[in-house]
Amino acid sequence: MATRAPSIGLRAACFALVAFFGLAACSDEGEPMETVSYVDLERFSGDWYVVAGIVTSMEEKAYNPVETYEVAGPGKIATTFTFNKGSFDGKQKIFKPKGFIRNSETNAEWGMQFIPPFKLDYRIIYLNDKYETTVIGRNKRDLVWIMARTPSIDAAEYADIVSMLDQVGYDTSKIRQMPHEATSQG
Repeated sequence: MATRAPSIGLRAACFALVAFFGLAACSDEGEPMETVSYVDLERFSGDWYVVAGIVTSMEEKAYNPVETYEVAGPGKIATTFTFNKGSFDGKQKIFKPKGFIRNSETNAEWGMQFIPPFKLDYRIIYLNDKYETTVIGRNKRDLVWIMARTPSIDAAEYADIVSMLDQVGYDTSKIRQMPHEATSQG
């Protein structure tokens, strides 16, 4: 039985993902960034709206971005990242990277794998007591995601987070708000 070669578009998309995530994963150097002291993975599980951040090129045209986490066994996190491409009613994109706990004492240092064998540095550097707002950063300080259980967060908390990010070495002028449609939440 003959097998069909992947289409040019599929091959190009795969190459772009490998190139971006492969290069990003290979260059996780940087001054180690302090994480939160402990993450209860069951409480952390669920939907997180990406409110703002310094994002990947894949996310630059993301509308309604939501990251969902679920414990998938010892040291593993099933992840689903969804967004509408280009507009609120744009085509929905779904990615399912695999999360791996790198520090089981804190559960705050992960490797996020979009394409094997590369694992992006993924650190939970802020998490409020109610598990309503979190910040995911990287030692390289090139990417950061401010996320919440609702599509927006309190202005004072947002300002505090941006100030914290400045203090740990991020160029906060690169942080941008992510567009979310108004919902009945919040």
